[in-house]
Amino acid sequence: MKRAGVISTAILFLLLGTTARAYAQHEQEGKEQGKSQPGQQHQQASKPAQRQQVSKPAQRQEKPQSAYGSAYHGGVQPNGPTYGGVHHSGVPQHQEQVRGGFGQSRAKSWNDEHRTWGQRGGYNGYRVPEDRFRSYWGSNHYFRIYRLPMIFVGGYPRFRYDGYWVTFVDPWPADWAPNWYESDDVYIDYLNDGYYLFDRMHPGIPIAVTITF
Repeated sequence: MKRAGVISTAILFLLLGTTARAYAQHEQEGKEQGKSQPGQQHQQASKPAQRQQVSKPAQRQEKPQSAYGSAYHGGVQPNGPTYGGVHHSGVPQHQEQVRGGFGQSRAKSWNDEHRTWGQRGGYNGYRVPEDRFRSYWGSNHYFRIYRLPMIFVGGYPRFRYDGYWVTFVDPWPADWAPNWYESDDVYIDYLNDGYYLFDRMHPGIPIAVTITF
């Protein structure tokens, strides 16, 4: 009986020792895994941030563009003060430039130099639509030329009116005032065979003009 009890006791101590070692080993492995997991999680969390930083495109700084840079040279505003309108280069013209341009288109003998559109072979320029013509053209719609955008082509004035270019193809009479384009009200009408400019101070004297965009 004593021998059997000794054997039982020895087996019990052996089992307890094995269990204690296994528990200690398992606890140690758990601690080591616990230490490595935060580092691994931090490394995995940092990778998306790095990828996002690399793939994010650089933002370009766009330069502000002038609202009138393409149509008006040097930032000239379309509603800014000008004398004689705007030259084809976009630079406002001075009084002497406009005066010199009109001086070149003054007739020496208007009766000899003036020609009607019939004498010219007929009008072949742009025709203003009838509804628009009634609204902005004709004897009831007069204006002063010097207030409009203007250039000089081949020694003759060309000015902008109602979205169209109006170009003189006739000289103006020598007995008109040198500054008639400043002081006189004018209008454009279609008479028989083409467009003509009329000065209200000199009725009945048509100056042939052509209409273009």
